[in-house]
Amino acid sequence: MTDESSALAAILAALPAPSADSVPVANCSSRFPLADLHASIPLPGFDNSVMDGYALHESDCLRSGITLAVSGEQPAGPDLGLSVSPGNAIRIFTGAPLPRHSAAVIMQEDVSASDDGQSITINEPASPGEFIRRTGADLCKGQLIASKGQLLSSAHAGVLASQGFASITCGRQPRVAIICNGSELTEPGLPLPAPGTLYNSNGPMLAALVAASRTATSIVSSLAGDDAASLSNTIRSHLHSSDALIIAGGMSVGDHDLVKPTLTALGIPASFWRVRIKPGKPFLFGISPSGIPVFGLPGNPVSAYVTASLFVLPALRRLAGAAHPEAPRFHATAAHHLHNPGDRPHWLRGSFNPTTGTFAAAGLQESHALASLSRANALVRLEPSASIAPGDPLAVLPML
Repeated sequence: MTDESSALAAILAALPAPSADSVPVANCSSRFPLADLHASIPLPGFDNSVMDGYALHESDCLRSGITLAVSGEQPAGPDLGLSVSPGNAIRIFTGAPLPRHSAAVIMQEDVSASDDGQSITINEPASPGEFIRRTGADLCKGQLIASKGQLLSSAHAGVLASQGFASITCGRQPRVAIICNGSELTEPGLPLPAPGTLYNSNGPMLAALVAASRTATSIVSSLAGDDAASLSNTIRSHLHSSDALIIAGGMSVGDHDLVKPTLTALGIPASFWRVRIKPGKPFLFGISPSGIPVFGLPGNPVSAYVTASLFVLPALRRLAGAAHPEAPRFHATAAHHLHNPGDRPHWLRGSFNPTTGTFAAAGLQESHALASLSRANALVRLEPSASIAPGDPLAVLPML
């Protein structure tokens, strides 16, 4: 069996390079640029006023009770080329270019203006530099805005737009297909045809998980029965229309577990099969002759969810251009005693309380227990034979 870190490293190393996609800046949130992005102009691009008020000459700063003539007005917009001189002030508005020789802006609340607006009396003195935004104080020309492979946010859209970017080159979001294997499965919305059949829960769950990651598009889900020819045709059809293929079920060693031999017959041998974790041991990964990654997930829903979170989602992020595709983990402490008596690392699902910073295991920890999975919001890894006391530190992986 392969350990977790080796499995993920092998997956990431085998993936093809991200494809390029031109993305409008307004849509760049949750995308990954394929090159470093730098500022082409300073931000602010010119000295400007923080407040509505009056621009003062240096000689009139730190003085109160004096009266100054208002010699002009500079609104926000084009620079009118005004200049302030001793004994004079220029009416100015928030964001307006600073007149030449301005040393400070005094708020309009700190002056008394004459009825005709032609003069002001300073009631509270202004300090040099007060209420002035200097050129480049926020961002200098040439400064790094975002690194290659960095996760972009909606705030990045704002700063990129401030630099004149209409679009940027990001990794293309991979198209994902999902196949759920098992003759016992029926799609939700249809009547169950016979005793012993059940609804396909893995397909909608995995599609929702991939969609929640915001890294993939065109998520297609279909069923395939326990028939080698049918399974082979279904796999082949999805390989031609997707960038990644997820197959849930049929990964073990029973007579009806046909995924591994079917993939081998299609020229997709397993790079590795079985990972040393619980739940999720019968996990498979391979690469098709055309370079499409194929992930074989266990059929039990909790096992499918855990292995998709640990291995599939990081792979999709890397395909989309992420430099650091593993999801960040948060620090927590155990709310109660936790124990793993087994010889494999055990991923427990449970509830992380952000108010107390504690994690509590939730419900039945069996690999089929879908309801207890739905009551959880986080996963925690326990080493083999680990015994965790209340208050001990934990690393929490948030669930999407």
